[in-house]
Amino acid sequence: MHKSIQRPHASSCGRSLDLSVQRTRCFGTDQGARYLRLFISISLASAFSMASAADSPSFGALLRQAQSNAPLLLEQAANVRAAAADVRQSQAWLNPTLSATAEDLGAPRQGGVSQRQDTYTLTQSFEIGGKRGARIAAERGRAASAVARERQTRVVYAAELAVAYATAEAMQGRSEVAEAEVRRAQDDLRAAQALVQAGREAQLRLSQAQASLAAAQAEVQAAAAAASAALERLTALVGATEPLTRIVHPLLDAAAPMPTPTWDPTASPALATAVAERDALAAQVRVEQKRWLPDVGVSVGMRKYGWTDDKAATVGISATIPLFDRNKAGIDAARERAGGAAQRVEAARLDAVATHRAALAQVRASELRVSAAEQGEHAATEAYRLGRLGYDAGKASLLELLAIRRALAEAQQRTLDARLERIRAIATLSTAEGRIAFGEAQ
Repeated sequence: MHKSIQRPHASSCGRSLDLSVQRTRCFGTDQGARYLRLFISISLASAFSMASAADSPSFGALLRQAQSNAPLLLEQAANVRAAAADVRQSQAWLNPTLSATAEDLGAPRQGGVSQRQDTYTLTQSFEIGGKRGARIAAERGRAASAVARERQTRVVYAAELAVAYATAEAMQGRSEVAEAEVRRAQDDLRAAQALVQAGREAQLRLSQAQASLAAAQAEVQAAAAAASAALERLTALVGATEPLTRIVHPLLDAAAPMPTPTWDPTASPALATAVAERDALAAQVRVEQKRWLPDVGVSVGMRKYGWTDDKAATVGISATIPLFDRNKAGIDAARERAGGAAQRVEAARLDAVATHRAALAQVRASELRVSAAEQGEHAATEAYRLGRLGYDAGKASLLELLAIRRALAEAQQRTLDARLERIRAIATLSTAEGRIAFGEAQ
């Protein structure tokens, strides 16, 4: 190890002392104390904030809360209610028409009596050829499509909420790892100060330890900012009225559910939505095919003659004549839309199968990655423990200790990343199988 060099030196600290020891006392001790006070202030502020903040509910409770708060889910629920109202409206009969006609105004009198005639008519139109039934079927198809889309939105939303919740938890874990790294850096700095004062380490090592501590403290601030951003994202997604400030119910440790043994692609929400939209557009083709059919109107009325009390009943029938417009282009357009929807169904079917297979593979891979990361973290923890013992005993250098400590922090972060990726894979698999991700989580 390095030995101190005895050299007269005048400094603000006072008498001439050993150079390395003097620098340790003037710079190392004061600077280290300043770093220590800074970290204590940060820790106290963080502890106060954590104590005064409201804890986030569990993921299951948050998911239930979102059913009545999340704007995205409320929008889809409103769409479903609107579609149901459209079905009811499609069942309404056409309104009757009341008309009044005055004839022979100003005509010459006959026998001293005016020839004026006033006719009052009530006309009721009737849809023939199944027009009303086709219209009702089309609206029911649209309502089924809205229900399928709402179901798909809920499944996708649950997966997004799970990923956002796990991300906030992971960022919170990163902040805890950074704080633990600061504590280890402080221990290393104190050990380096002691060795420098004892003449067993050079002043350079103390500067390296101080730089490592400063970097660790900066990482604390960055991790805290990332955790805050993740919690804000979670708050906005769930539609909470107050900001969520801390995750206390872990989700990262949730195990992957058993995949559905006999999974059917039709269980995919995206495929179900595509099928419902195809059926709705197919029903619209029938509406267009019947649109050109005439509406028949039946009229009954009463006619009053001149200024007398003479009256007579009137009966009539009317119908439109499809002479110029038989809606051929409208029918062609509806058929093309239905054909495009059929192709989207096939694309959704292929995508559902591929997504399910890929999600299964990702879940299996994520489980292996988590296991490997946890083993690596355990090994890194033991390596740091042995490294500290070796450094204190003078058998390892400070550079080796700092490298081992960085490896430990990186291993802990890799474990968090692996667990977060597992949550993402499980959420994707749940979406593919049409299940609410972690719906059983409380």
